[in-house]
Amino acid sequence: MDNILLIFLCLLMGLGMQRVAAFPKSGHLALNQFIIYIALPAMALYYIPKVSISTDLLYPLGVAWIGFLSSFAFFYVIGKKLGWPNRLIGCLIITAGLGNTSFVGFPIIQALYGDEGLKTAIIVDQPGTFVVMATLGIITAGIFAKGNSNSSDIIRKILLFPPFICFVIALTMNFFKVDFNEHFDTVFQKLGATVTPLALVSVGLQLKVDKRSQHWKFLRLGLLFKLIITPAIFFLLYKILLGGKGLAVDVSVMESAMAPMITGAILASNYGLKPKLSSMMVGIGIPLSFATLAIWYFILNAF
Repeated sequence: MDNILLIFLCLLMGLGMQRVAAFPKSGHLALNQFIIYIALPAMALYYIPKVSISTDLLYPLGVAWIGFLSSFAFFYVIGKKLGWPNRLIGCLIITAGLGNTSFVGFPIIQALYGDEGLKTAIIVDQPGTFVVMATLGIITAGIFAKGNSNSSDIIRKILLFPPFICFVIALTMNFFKVDFNEHFDTVFQKLGATVTPLALVSVGLQLKVDKRSQHWKFLRLGLLFKLIITPAIFFLLYKILLGGKGLAVDVSVMESAMAPMITGAILASNYGLKPKLSSMMVGIGIPLSFATLAIWYFILNAF
């Protein structure tokens, strides 16, 4: 529960710092750059070499990849039909397509399913959500940031995206069964641990709840897709169509129901994809998700 407390404290600190004159108005930009260029690469270098690759990955891996592709199809079709600007479409694809499978997901899954459930949650997050963010996420951000990026620009952005570079290095190390020594490992772990508190403070700095904002209708649709439609897709696919049973399936469905990914919102904001809406998706989505997660847990227990 310490992680849950930290979530709300960091969000509140970010909100409070909006009123501190000494703190620069663009301070969240510096935090975002630190996350992108230092903290996320460190996280990849710490976790990816340690992932055990096997067929057990299929159900939890599908959560991130199928979830993001479903979000892309949903918001692209609706957005183009309704004439939405590209930045709005890109924002909703990324924030509704990436779940907070680690910082919110880990403590909740551990509380509900114990350490065995946490093992599945780690698979959902590291080779799943994190990799999707560093590949499909950056591709989507590059396409929708200006709406006219050519393939060479997108490829260059992916290859030069620091978390992706470190992911490739870490995946190569995993393939050859090598890892960093304990000193480097400790440094990467501590740097990676800064992702969530800094990202949450950054979200708080950008979060402005304006009742007259034009973002509310898009926020409602984005959270409806992320918290209700996405887990419904996986419930029908995994439990009904494929007849999946057991802990791995239940944890995968619960992870698909998590609130929007904090670093996904940071990525969207960093590319200018509706930063205010990105922050609202996280800032309002996280507390709202506690209620919807309880509903999905009840549904899974009933079946």
